[in-house]
Amino acid sequence: MGNKNKTISFRVNEDVFETLRDIAEERDISLSAVFRDYVDTLVAHDGQVRVVPEHEYDEPAKQESFPPKVEVPKSFIREHERLELEAEHLRDQLDEYKRYVTQLSQRVDEADDEEVIQLEDLDPADDDDHTFRLG
Repeated sequence: MGNKNKTISFRVNEDVFETLRDIAEERDISLSAVFRDYVDTLVAHDGQVRVVPEHEYDEPAKQESFPPKVEVPKSFIREHERLELEAEHLRDQLDEYKRYVTQLSQRVDEADDEEVIQLEDLDPADDDDHTFRLG
């Protein structure tokens, strides 16, 4: 399936329409581009877009950064980095063990049948001369 463009349509009153057209002319873009920019911004920020009047936007004291920033303690970052390194080390070990098991499997497959002793062939009931004692 291709990525098809969809059309959204809605109605606004004449004053709002004129304001939107002024915004589009001011930015030297089409009215459709104004809406596409808004929708792209809305989607990019997972619906967390806030409309702020211009006079509030120009006041740096009230201006909050978007998206919000959170301070994380250095100990948390160090622990996270340590865990990432440990996970990488464990992945490397796992890959090494997988290669070793593959190598052993290949050796068993390549061995002659005479070199391999099957456990079924070692049935003690057939051989009375051997007694095994545990202890």
